[in-house]
Amino acid sequence: MRTTLTLDDDVAATLNRLRRERDIALRDLVNEALRVGLQQISKPHQVRQRFNGPTADLGQCLVGDIVNASEVIDRIEGPFHR
Repeated sequence: MRTTLTLDDDVAATLNRLRRERDIALRDLVNEALRVGLQQISKPHQVRQRFNGPTADLGQCLVGDIVNASEVIDRIEGPFHR
């Protein structure tokens, strides 16, 4: 089958680099890449196992509410930081 594709610059550069390294025709490289890619995206999505790491109690925040950054700076550096 013949078709025309418009490739992004980064994809074209990668194809050209691989074609030179492997010394194969562009047609063969594109077909191989499409076969591998289509096989990969046809697989069902694998859910990764959730990671549960150790927890630690860090205690109470020493500067109060840290949502307002200017309040935190006022508390740490005093009202004359500006």
